[in-house]
Parts: sequence; structure tokens; C-alpha cells
Amino acid sequence: MIRHLAVLLALAGLATGAQAGEFRLGSPDIGQGRQIAEAHVYDGFGCSGGNISPELSWENVPEGTRSFALMVHDPDAPTGSGWWHWVVWNLPADLRSLARDAGVADGSGLPAGAVQGRTDFGGPGYGGPCPPEGADPHRYHFRLHALSVAELDLPADATAAFVGFNVNAHTIEVAELVPVYSR
Repeated sequence: MIRHLAVLLALAGLATGAQAGEFRLGSPDIGQGRQIAEAHVYDGFGCSGGNISPELSWENVPEGTRSFALMVHDPDAPTGSGWWHWVVWNLPADLRSLARDAGVADGSGLPAGAVQGRTDFGGPGYGGPCPPEGADPHRYHFRLHALSVAELDLPADATAAFVGFNVNAHTIEVAELVPVYSR
């Protein structure tokens, strides 16, 4: 009976854990459900972290992928709409990793042609976690979208919502990693 239930859950897409051949996002710096280290926490708004973007890598890229977009969002921020921490698009299809600190604001840590959009901190680049002191742990959704287009023709100052709309319109599959942070 349990075996049949596992098969039914897998067919319905409800099984937990990575399946063989599944598009996966990983990192030596952050982990699923694990507390984000101070090195990756924002430096400002009362936080004093290193604000260094974590190293990321991915595997089992879906067939037909022509580029990637990375969207990092905190749905638990007390804003009514969450908080965008990092927005990157036009990552080349042959790319399989981003180095630690690739999210520097000037874009020098990214491959040629990649674009970092404006975050809710007001500018481009990675902005680490900095939830209100004493709040329950916030979840930080690192979502890597495999896209069916080689390039998104968007202005660099586009809002994260506008970028997300365009990214979602061309997404083949998403790999996600959700670490947490509280202070």
C-alpha cells in the first residue's frame, strides 16, 4: 500500500525530495530550511552581515533551455508583497553555476550579457536577508528559472514584478532552494 501511495504521489508531482534527473539548485553556502550565515546577510537596516551572494550551482537542465533567470524573494517580509533580494536574467544556457559574491551591484561577477535588476533595496545586485528583529524565521526563495528564450528584452531598471511576469511567461521549469533567516 505504501509503495502504491509513493507512486501515486510521484505521478501527481507531490513527492518530496529530488528525483533522479530533476532540475536541481544547490549551494555549499545555503541549504534547504537551514539558517543563512552572517556572510550572506544584508549590511544595513540594523543588520551587519557581509552581504555576499551565496555560491549556487545547478544540474539536470531541462531540454529546450535557452537562458536562465534567478529570482530571490522573501514572501514573509511585512510589506504585503514580500521583498525582492536579487533579480537576474539573461544568464546563458550553458552556465551551471554562479560564484560566491557574483551578485555585486556593478554586475562584474556575472557572465557577459546577464542583467541584474532593481531589488527592493532600491538598486541592482544581491541584497541579503534582514528581517525585523524578533520576527519568526523568514523564508528566502532562491528560484532558478530555465527559460525558453535566449534573452529577455527588459530595461535594467524594471521592477521585480515586471521581470517576474516576463520570466514566468517563458519558464520551462524552476529549481528552488529555500533557506531561512531570523535575528
